[in-house]
This record gives sequence, C-alpha cells and structure tokens, in this order.
Amino acid sequence: MVLTAVRGALGFLSRLPVGHSERAWDAFVGTPAAFPLAGYVVGGLVAVPFLAVGLLPAPVVAAAYLGSVVLVTGINHADGLADLGDAAVVHGDPAERRDVMRDTTVGVGAVLALGTVLLALALAALAAAGLPPLVAVALVLAAEVGAKLAMATLACVGRPSHDGFGSTVIDGNGPRQLFASLTVALPAAIVAVPVTAVAVLTGPLLAVALSRWADRRLGGVSGDIFGAANELTRAVALHTGVAVWSLFGGVWPVSPGDMGVLAWTLW
Repeated sequence: MVLTAVRGALGFLSRLPVGHSERAWDAFVGTPAAFPLAGYVVGGLVAVPFLAVGLLPAPVVAAAYLGSVVLVTGINHADGLADLGDAAVVHGDPAERRDVMRDTTVGVGAVLALGTVLLALALAALAAAGLPPLVAVALVLAAEVGAKLAMATLACVGRPSHDGFGSTVIDGNGPRQLFASLTVALPAAIVAVPVTAVAVLTGPLLAVALSRWADRRLGGVSGDIFGAANELTRAVALHTGVAVWSLFGGVWPVSPGDMGVLAWTLW
C-alpha cells in the first residue's frame, strides 16, 4: 500500500517514468506521508550534482542543480507559484483572487514570484556548493523532503477553498496523518543536525503560515497553494540550512562505520 502511494506521489510530483494508475492515485491522496517519502527519491536525484563539489566550480554545480530540478520535477509546481503570485497582488475578495488564479494570463505578480524564487534558489544552490560535498548533498536532500513535507502538512491541516486537487488531498486527513508524515521525514532531518533539521522543519512551518494566509485571502487551500508551498520551501530550506552552517558549524559522523551517530562540531 505504501509503495503504491509513493508511486502515485512520484507520478504527480515528478516526471519520473513510474506510470499512472487510479489505484496508485487513490493510495497517494489518502496517504500524506507519501509526499515526504517521494521527496527522498526526488531529493536524491537532484542532489547528484553536489557530489562534484570541489571538483567543479560552484556556479557549474549550482546550474546543474537547477537543471536537474526542472528535469526531475517539471513545471507543475512552478505554475502554482505563478498563480499564487498573481492572486497575492489582486485587490478583491477571495472569490476574485481565485478567479485570477484560474486565469491563464500571466501577470506581473506571477513574473515577480517566479523570478524571485528562482533567483533565491540559484543563490542558495551557489551557497550550498561551498559546503563540504556530503553536507551539501544532505542539505539538498533534506530541503526536498522538507518541501514535500510542506505539502503533506497542508493536506493534514489545510481547509480546501473549492473542489479540486486541494479538497481531494485534504479530505479525510488530519493530525494522525501529519504525525506519520513527520515521522518518515525524520531520517532526513538527523543526517546532519542541525543543518538538515532546520531544512526539514522549514516545510511544516511555512505550510502552516501559508495555510493561514490562504484562509484569509483565498478562502482556503487549493492545488496551487500546494505547488507554491513546494517551491517556496525548497528555496527557504536551502538558505536556512546554509545560514545555520555558516553561523554555528557542522555535524560530522563519529566514525566512518557509524553514519547514524553524529557529533556536533563548532567552527
């Protein structure tokens, strides 16, 4: 059941050739924990360029990362971010803002949102390329799991604004499913504490804030909010992780044979 849900999640969250089936889709929308579980797969793939840290110039690694994000995940979530940007600049009631989100015209709000987040992601990738290779890989993986955990959080705490993807994923989910989602994201958080911990935790924190904003401005959470949460969390999580490393130092394995036990080392 879990593997089927993850396959359904990957079919929606990525461009990986996992196939599509009604059974996988139903398992996915009923299992919020499938979001972060799929994040491990996506995160592992987009983190590959950071294995070349120290071998290639940082801008090359960062560019390869951006390319891998687009190649693996596509533009579906970026479209949600664009729609959110347009809705955010509209002066009107929730219904008018939702109408703008459904409009296929790209407005200045969408351009600004996409441009800002893309620039933030590029700068975060460039900064991450300055970390030790394994730390960079762990951070990128944690950021992707955190991004998917943000979506899982919305599925568990959000209130749908209308019938659609948002209502389909939210209906029937609650605190119990959120606990399961947090549990499966825990390994990504403890790989390189506190760098990866803050990256993963960025997801639910940002999701709660975005959910409250959506309740006030849009009348609830829609599929576009899920996509926007993913894109925003990825960029914020990377910046947060790099900032923590810069301010406080890093975490190193106690011994090569025991990667599960980590020791805190200050600069």
